[in-house]
Amino acid sequence: MSSANSEQIRPDVENRSVGELIGELSSDLSTLMRQEVALAKAELTQEASKAGQAAGMLAGAGVAAHLAIIFASLTAMWALGNVMNLAWAALIVTVVWALVAGALGVAGRGRFKQVSLKPEQTIDTLKEDAQWARTRNS
Repeated sequence: MSSANSEQIRPDVENRSVGELIGELSSDLSTLMRQEVALAKAELTQEASKAGQAAGMLAGAGVAAHLAIIFASLTAMWALGNVMNLAWAALIVTVVWALVAGALGVAGRGRFKQVSLKPEQTIDTLKEDAQWARTRNS
């Protein structure tokens, strides 16, 4: 490789000591790592928020189903008891509320499946950083 090509490829290295270069590299790596950690934290915080919302929905579904079974079941059971045997009325009302609770549970479970705890963006940028480091050092 000629001297002119060396200057075009690494013009900022000329007339600098090895100590300065290592110091700059150390500083750059330190900054890069801090940025990567901050990105990972931001991604994990966002995913944890999604998980919390999904958990809240599932808890809400459980509470709603429980209260609905207790109060609405009694009301509907007594209303149906006027036209049929009270035991059959109770069974019908119980099945209806079980279906409602199941639908809410399936919806909450679907939300949980959307949560990803793997920081995809951080992984991608770390791969890019590694590639950059390999090309810079060659």
